[in-house]
Amino acid sequence: MRRFLAHGVLLLGVAVSSTVDLRAAKNLQIYFIDVEGGAATLVVGPSSQSLLIDGGFRGFEDRDPDRIVAAMKAAGVKKLDYLLTTDYHRDHVGGVPHLADRIKIGTFLDHGPNTEDTRNAKEDYADYVKTLKLGEHLVTKPGDTIPMRDVSIQVVSAAGQMIQAPVEGGGRSNAFCGAKLSAAEDTTENAQAVGVLITFGRFRFLNLADLAWQKEQELMCPNNLIGTVDLYLAARHGLNEPPTLLPALHPRVIVLNNGPRSPSIPEDWARVKASPGLQDLWQLHFALEAGKDNTPDPFIANVDEFCQGAFLRVTAEPDASFTVFNTRNKFQKAYAASK
Repeated sequence: MRRFLAHGVLLLGVAVSSTVDLRAAKNLQIYFIDVEGGAATLVVGPSSQSLLIDGGFRGFEDRDPDRIVAAMKAAGVKKLDYLLTTDYHRDHVGGVPHLADRIKIGTFLDHGPNTEDTRNAKEDYADYVKTLKLGEHLVTKPGDTIPMRDVSIQVVSAAGQMIQAPVEGGGRSNAFCGAKLSAAEDTTENAQAVGVLITFGRFRFLNLADLAWQKEQELMCPNNLIGTVDLYLAARHGLNEPPTLLPALHPRVIVLNNGPRSPSIPEDWARVKASPGLQDLWQLHFALEAGKDNTPDPFIANVDEFCQGAFLRVTAEPDASFTVFNTRNKFQKAYAASK
């Protein structure tokens, strides 16, 4: 196991102590929290250890911290063992300081210093740094493992670097890399984003946050370093997924953490829906400008522009069977164990 750097001191990557609820279900739960086009994903392991990936927006009368705390209550957790900030854009880190004022956070995880010279990024990063005194602080590197009991959480991207060796299940040549592909280089915080692969038995969930297009290419070409996954949170809220990624990942279910006005580009919707082997697309919001491109109503957590912030809950078993539950309409769908 790698060592993490915290406050300039090398620390062994061992689990932060957490009270274990012996009555907790022996499964993995993932809560996709509606932060109106931002990002906030709560992961709760079988031993009740918890990881929040991103903290949503600042402002809006603390809408996003409120929704995160509500999801934690529904999950039966009173503290966060870890909070991972994938990048310092406002929709990922903005809500972290106010959230940290309300609940105990054991360890803050990130990719290191802010790299973006914009007013919002510098302002939000400065506020985020002030919260680090409330807990431990670890800087992640590709290849690190975030130590949670009974769950493997592997860092596959951070600070502009990608894993160099495939994770278990990855490494096959990617036939979709043959065509010459290009896109404008992304020099924003997106290029620094922390991406994680979460594995529970045979169940695999990939969250690349807003990882830049070119960086995704490094994970996929010439070899797919990740392998296939059961569940995928669409990177960059579903915008401009490269043609090398989804065919290689082959996710059974994709979750789109979109807002009421994003995304609305028909080509992006078509690319996500055409993912080979895709059984269902679930959305956190009905996209007002997407019209018929939206997934059917039962698979959408929030249908009104001004909503109550219903969330999606995934319950996964070690055999890779899992269920997605929509808290708005109580609709749920079960997905069989992987072969």
